[in-house]
Amino acid sequence: MAGNSKRRGATRSSSKGNPTAGSGGRRRKGLEGKGPTPKATDRPYHQAHKAKKRSDHQGPRPKRPAKGGDAEWIAGRNSVVEALRAGVPVTAVYVAEGAERDGRLREIFASTAESGTSLLEVSRSELDRLTGGAVHQGVGARVPAYEYAHPDDLLEAAAASGEPPLVVALDSVTDPRNLGAVVRSAAGFGAHGVVITERRAAGMTASAWKTSAGAAARLPVAQATNLVRQLKAFQEEGCMVVGLAADGDVDLPDLDLATGPLVLVVGAEGGGLSRLVAETCDQLVSIPMSARLESLNAGVAAGVALYEIARKRAAGA
Repeated sequence: MAGNSKRRGATRSSSKGNPTAGSGGRRRKGLEGKGPTPKATDRPYHQAHKAKKRSDHQGPRPKRPAKGGDAEWIAGRNSVVEALRAGVPVTAVYVAEGAERDGRLREIFASTAESGTSLLEVSRSELDRLTGGAVHQGVGARVPAYEYAHPDDLLEAAAASGEPPLVVALDSVTDPRNLGAVVRSAAGFGAHGVVITERRAAGMTASAWKTSAGAAARLPVAQATNLVRQLKAFQEEGCMVVGLAADGDVDLPDLDLATGPLVLVVGAEGGGLSRLVAETCDQLVSIPMSARLESLNAGVAAGVALYEIARKRAAGA
């Protein structure tokens, strides 16, 4: 019943000489502040503290290499000869023990001696391992990963030259030979760089290096995470964006934007420009040609367009 001090849970009155634990009782010191709570890493029994001790003992965690950061291998006598002739930045050439000496191998020896490139002799099984089991004919070359520029670097290069920017952007071009051809044409016709996408597109592999015929060493190639976003960034910097399309509104000879800041967008092999990229372009331009041909590949189309742009710029200078 209410008020019955004998019921279960009822509070008993304190007896004399036995004060309750409270602010005025015997545990006053226990209620006093102990300062701020220590950080988790400073508490000896906390997981964060133990993890920190392990980290300090083992040293900093190594950084994960960037995507595509590993070196590439060129396998085969003809391929290595062509790479050396094209000026691909080979860091070392590996020759299998007992490899038959022929004209190509003698040229490789002479080229590496002239350039100071390392020439190493390894067992055939070791060369098999290094080249991933490729048909190497006793010769392989190691090529470092390409160091991509930032898209902003291309505009800075144009500003430093005192010329209106001319940039080539590739929309998901997947053939490295087309990429190399575009880089070669861009360097030959005065462009300030090439932009490619990070995914679903060819990168600057050894094949692209070879096709560029050394131009990749002179012209920066930049990567963009999102091409549409990058094209809009170029537009905000004052560039006009022109896309090559078979059904373009303007024929290339009639392009009146060639002499100003310009970004030329070249579409993928077969599919052309993607819808979003085409919608982002300020103008779509077509290359007039015979009806017997449906289209040009990306490398040839870029070369034709860059030639015409260079011609108009020279005439307007």
